[in-house]
Formats: sequence, structure tokens, C-alpha cells
Amino acid sequence: MNPQRMPTHPGAVLREDILPAMEISVTELARGLRMSRQSLHRILAEEQPITPATALKLARLLNTSPEMWLNMQRDRDLWEQQRKLAKELRGIKPIAA
Repeated sequence: MNPQRMPTHPGAVLREDILPAMEISVTELARGLRMSRQSLHRILAEEQPITPATALKLARLLNTSPEMWLNMQRDRDLWEQQRKLAKELRGIKPIAA
């Protein structure tokens, strides 16, 4: 994986791959996940993260694993935070064992 490339948000996978492949609307997916369309739209717009609860629902509905969704979200979150905190992290000296 290229460390300079931002990891894909799970919402992008849903928006670009899952919805078109399944030929269902956002409303139908939201209904299947038992969540509001607004919450799903925020995930699809990459404005809201995938929570453990959402990962469980997606895994059940799409016959995937919750870990897949959470790992994508974790990778994205860590990438973003690493860049946000880069200067601060450089200033932290490791403790010798």
C-alpha cells in the first residue's frame, strides 16, 4: 500500500461498488440496514465514519465481515490523524526499554 495515498473510505466502496452492483437505491440500502437515509448519505459522502454497529449491519446485509468495514475505517482514520498530528508526533521521543 502506498503510504502517501489516502486509504479508501468505506462509504466510497458502498457508493462506487456496492450500490451499482446490487442495483439498489440509497433508500433501499438504508431500509435494509435499518438506519436513516441521512446517516447513510453522510457515510456515502465520506463525512461520517463506519461505527461498529454499522459494520455489523453491513456485514449481515451484504454477507461480508464487520472487520472488513472497520479495518477500512481504521486505516482511513489513522492515515488522517497521522498527517494531522505529524508535527506533534515528531516531538515525542520514544522511551527506551
